[in-house]
Amino acid sequence: MNPSISAMKGLQLVTSLRDRVLEGGRIDGEEALLLLELDGCDRFDLIAAANRIRVAFHGESVHLCGIVNAKSGSCPEDCAFCAQSARHMTDAPAYGLLDEEGIVSKARATAEAGAGYFGIVTSGRTLDSPGEFDTVLRSVRRIRTELDIEPDASLGCITYEQALALKEAGCARYHHNLETARSFYPEICSTRDYDDNVRTVRNAARAGLDVCSGGILGMGESPGQRIELAIELCDLGVSRVPINFLMPIKGTRLEKLEPLRPLECLSIIAVYRFLLPRLEISVCAGRDTLLRDLQSMVFFAGATGCMIGNYLTTAGRSVEADRQLLEDLEVEIR
Repeated sequence: MNPSISAMKGLQLVTSLRDRVLEGGRIDGEEALLLLELDGCDRFDLIAAANRIRVAFHGESVHLCGIVNAKSGSCPEDCAFCAQSARHMTDAPAYGLLDEEGIVSKARATAEAGAGYFGIVTSGRTLDSPGEFDTVLRSVRRIRTELDIEPDASLGCITYEQALALKEAGCARYHHNLETARSFYPEICSTRDYDDNVRTVRNAARAGLDVCSGGILGMGESPGQRIELAIELCDLGVSRVPINFLMPIKGTRLEKLEPLRPLECLSIIAVYRFLLPRLEISVCAGRDTLLRDLQSMVFFAGATGCMIGNYLTTAGRSVEADRQLLEDLEVEIR
């Protein structure tokens, strides 16, 4: 890092790095960490600068996505945050894969709510049988041909051949989170290797799918590890980054963690926009619970989209409330 950058304070630092990004340059991890540490009025300068970057690279409009928890619970993995892990005693529902009609009907409702993307999400390391995967493929084909919404999938770890089959069925993108920084991952999951996640992202990209990959912030990672995750995502060449904020769930290993503060969440979004200027950034789980009255500011902090409707095992805001929020912001939905 340039020593002159580290000596800058507040608005001067924000402006210098903002201009570099707008001119096509990049900031490094140390510079991103300086931005993440800003507080007070400087934090709002950071948010304003992130909004400038968002508009310059993506315009004023935003995108909406929705998901269906198509197969829930009984997951053998030990992810510390997850209500669906069989190792945790939670109230999360447990059921097998929805049938084709059930998945398509959820996609239809999501399309009618105004979302442009619909994710079919299943619990577990992988789908258990070829029959389950075939059900997903049939559902994707129907969504692609019958509805005005892009079908996505999040089925755990997949092979290149499975990714290619999804692409040929009409799947637009594959979603597979890295969850957290490589250096912190052993604290979160011991039953899956970090490189398994990276391999799945690469398999999907190789098959020609857009790749949506992000993580969960607020699981006890350091500020530096938050930056580490963003840099890894950039290096992997993903196209969309979902930012989730941990909502500690009773019965999980992280149930007693203190949730992130609203302004802390906004700072993370803003710094990710500086680091990933050309990528779509969506704010998903935790938006309504952690940000509360400040959730409309996610777009001004640099987000280009958000998830509407319910999450995997927790309820989200009503679709009507989110559409009113966007109308009040005079934001166009792509």
